[in-house]
Amino acid sequence: DFIILPGYIDFEAEKVVRIEKLDSNSQLLAHYKPICEPDLTSALTKTITLEAPLVSSPMDTVTESEMAIAMALNGGIGIVHNNCTAEFQASEVRKVKKYEQGFITDPLVLSPKNNVQDVLEAKRKHGFSGIPITANGKMGGKLVGIITSRDIDFLPSEDESRLLDEVMTLREDLTVAYAGCTLDEAHVIMQRSKKGKLPIVNQEDELVALIARTDLKKNRSFPLASTDSKKQLLVGAAIGTREEDKQRLDLVAEAEVDVIVLDSSQGNSVYQLSMIEYIKKKFPSLQVIGGNVVTAAQAKNLIDAGVDAIRVGMGSGSICITQEVMAVGRAQGTAVYKVAEYARRFGVPVIADGGISSVGHLTKALSLGASTVMMGSMLAGSSEAPGEYFFSDGVRLKKYRGMGSLPAMEKRGGQQRYFSEKDKLKIAQGVSGAVIDKGSIHQFISYLVGGVKHGCQDMGAKSLSALRARMYSGELRFERCTHSAKREGGVHSLYS
Repeated sequence: DFIILPGYIDFEAEKVVRIEKLDSNSQLLAHYKPICEPDLTSALTKTITLEAPLVSSPMDTVTESEMAIAMALNGGIGIVHNNCTAEFQASEVRKVKKYEQGFITDPLVLSPKNNVQDVLEAKRKHGFSGIPITANGKMGGKLVGIITSRDIDFLPSEDESRLLDEVMTLREDLTVAYAGCTLDEAHVIMQRSKKGKLPIVNQEDELVALIARTDLKKNRSFPLASTDSKKQLLVGAAIGTREEDKQRLDLVAEAEVDVIVLDSSQGNSVYQLSMIEYIKKKFPSLQVIGGNVVTAAQAKNLIDAGVDAIRVGMGSGSICITQEVMAVGRAQGTAVYKVAEYARRFGVPVIADGGISSVGHLTKALSLGASTVMMGSMLAGSSEAPGEYFFSDGVRLKKYRGMGSLPAMEKRGGQQRYFSEKDKLKIAQGVSGAVIDKGSIHQFISYLVGGVKHGCQDMGAKSLSALRARMYSGELRFERCTHSAKREGGVHSLYS
C-alpha cells in the first residue's frame, strides 16, 4: 500500500459567506452559500461538472431513482442500473428529472372543461394536484385559473364529476410573474404571496412556465445540488452494447437523461466502439462514459471513438472476483494513475470505479488523477439503496451483490456486462452478500465530503485540480507502506 505525505496548510476546510444582489426592482436578494476550500468541484465528463466528486454505481442493489435523487441533491450523481426492463429504467430516470425544477416549462395543464376526477387521477399518477388551467388545456394557452388540493379536498365524492371552472381559483385571484423575470425574482414573489404555485405568463396572459414552492425549499436545503440548465437534477443511465440496447437508449434519452454509461466489464471491444459511434451520431449532445478499462491502450481506443469520460477498474470491487477467476485486471491504484495520466492529454476525465471502502480510498483515488469516484458497497447499505433491510444476529443489513454474481446474471443486464448472455454455463465474476446499515445518504455523503476536504487540506491542496497538478508536477509525494506501517497507521494496542 502507499501513504500520501502532508503538505502546507494555509486555508480553512470550509466557510460560509453571504451572497447579496439587487433584483430588477432594486429589492435586496440574499442567500448563504458554502465556500469550499478545498474546492471539490470536478469534471464528471467533458461538459458536466459536479460540486462533489461522488458517483453511485449502476448496480441493481445500489442505484435506482431514490439513490440518484439523494446523490444529485448532495452534489454528486447517480447512474441508474440497467438490470431491469428499459421501461422501468426510463421511469426511474424521469422520476429524478421531475424531482426538483426551477422554471417548469412543460407542466401538466388542464382546461376548464376537465372535471375533478381528472385532477384526482393526475394526483395519483404524478403525486401533485397544483395544476394550471388554460382556455385550451394546453401549455401556451390563455391562463384562466389554477386548481389545487385546497379547492377539492373537501368536495363530496358525488362532486367528482363537476367541471373545473366551477371549483378552480380564478385568474383574477392569482399572483403571477411575467416572462423575463429571473428565478430569484420569482422566488421573492412567491415568498410575499405565500402561494404554493407561481404561474409565469407573457404580455398576452398566456402560460409560459410554472414555479413550485416545494422546489424553492429544495433549492435552499441543497445549495450544491447537481442540476442542469433547467434546474432539474442530473442523472445518468447505464446501457449495454448490444443491438437491443439502442431501444433502451431511445427511452432514457426521451426521459432527458444527462449522461450514458456504457456498462461493460471490459470496455475495449468492437461492440462498445460501435455503440459510441451510434450514440454520438444520433444524440450528439448526450455525454457518453466508456469503460471499464485499466490500461492506456484500452483508453486510447475509447478516446479515439469520442467518449466524454472513462471509467477505470477491473476486478477491484469488494464483490468482484474477475481477477481471481479470469486472472485479468490490474491493481486499482496503478490503473487509475496510468489511465488518468494518458487521458488528461485529451481533456477526458477519469472515474475511479471499485475498491473504495473508506474515505481514505476516495482521497487516494483523487490524488492519483481521478476526477470523480464511483462507489458501490460504500452506498449499498443506505436507506436510499434498493432492497429491504433484514436482521442477522441482531445486526441490520441489506443485500448487496456484484453484477457478475450468478443471481444478477439471471437478468440480461448482468449477462451483457460480462459477455455471457449466450453461455450455457455461467461463470460467476462476482458474489452476493450483505452490508451493514449506513443510514441515510444525506448524512453519509456529508461525512465523505468532509473527509476528502480535510485530506486535501492536510496535503495543502485548495482544489482537486490543484491536487492533480501537484501530483503530476512531483510536488505531491507518495510513500510505500510496509505491513508494519499499515498496522501502525490503524487502530492498535487497545484492550477494548
